[in-house]
Amino acid sequence: MPEREDLEKLTLLGKPETRLPASPEEAELEVFPNHRPGRTYWITLNCPEFSSLCPVTGQPDAAKVVIRYVPGDLCVETKSLKFYLASFRNHPAFNEEIVNRILDDLVKALKPRELHVRGDFAPRGGIQLTTEASFPETPAGS
Repeated sequence: MPEREDLEKLTLLGKPETRLPASPEEAELEVFPNHRPGRTYWITLNCPEFSSLCPVTGQPDAAKVVIRYVPGDLCVETKSLKFYLASFRNHPAFNEEIVNRILDDLVKALKPRELHVRGDFAPRGGIQLTTEASFPETPAGS
């Protein structure tokens, strides 16, 4: 396969790295150029085994996280996204904050045209919680 200069900055893809970042602050979302920046198309990324910690009880929370975006000039490299999402495993935060944090971090790294994050969290105390956040923001009820 020919060398691509635009991929030289990727540090995880194709490497045997297995050490997960200890926190989202330590994780790095790596990106590569979108080769179709003028086209409107959606990328959907599913993480059916997301986990984090309740900040009050310390109990694990499980979720299915779905990320959908229309890229601008950049796309997220999926191995770095996997490591980033896994870094929440020992991170205490409420479910709502996690979804909004993922959105903010991806918007900062990608500068997408549109981005939507949905977290379907496993039931706790008989209540199932789903949080959704979008960029650009749309008025509530729209």
